[in-house]
Amino acid sequence: MAKYMLLLHDDPTSFATLSPEQIQKVIEKYVAWGTRLKQAGLLSESHKLTDEPGKVVRAPGGAVRVTDGPFSETKEILAGYYVIEAESYDRAVDHTRDCPHLEYGGTIEVRQVDDMGA
Repeated sequence: MAKYMLLLHDDPTSFATLSPEQIQKVIEKYVAWGTRLKQAGLLSESHKLTDEPGKVVRAPGGAVRVTDGPFSETKEILAGYYVIEAESYDRAVDHTRDCPHLEYGGTIEVRQVDDMGA
């Protein structure tokens, strides 16, 4: 089976108005969804990324330049990811249909992982 990375994008302010109790319910939904994937033998790994914006590394003309990013004008951030196994893109997409991320207005980018001949 091929591996697929599910990249979870969302508006960084999407959860700002939720109470701690509501946030806990959201977390429980994500944990339950990941647990179902793991129990089905599909989940390789997953991580929520921190809320800090990270760094962007570029090498224009060979000179490495590091900047803060993404910038505050960004409407969506990469919030986290899952790596799953699936028979095809269609099946990988099917596994995202009940992901709580969609319930909260996020988007999920599905990308096949190239095994690079490994």
